[in-house]
Amino acid sequence: MLSKIPIDLAKIKKADLDKEILRAAIIAEFDAINLYEQMAALTENKHLKTILLDIAKEEKTHVGEFQALLLINDKQQENELAEGKKEVEELTS
Repeated sequence: MLSKIPIDLAKIKKADLDKEILRAAIIAEFDAINLYEQMAALTENKHLKTILLDIAKEEKTHVGEFQALLLINDKQQENELAEGKKEVEELTS
């Protein structure tokens, strides 16, 4: 059930290692969000559902933390994220 890091971090150039670690961490957080939200949708126990959704929300904060650090360390990623947002706005407005 747990994700496997899609690349072998031992083979990554030292200059790119932190960026790849951050991307792997983001993947792990998204997996956790999906898991908790899916379990919350399945349970009929309102207390368990509340806790699962609260934890999923915390994981979303973690995504934001990792993404913010990634954008500091990878200016190309920052530029492409902004470009993607611009394209969506153009296509949906």
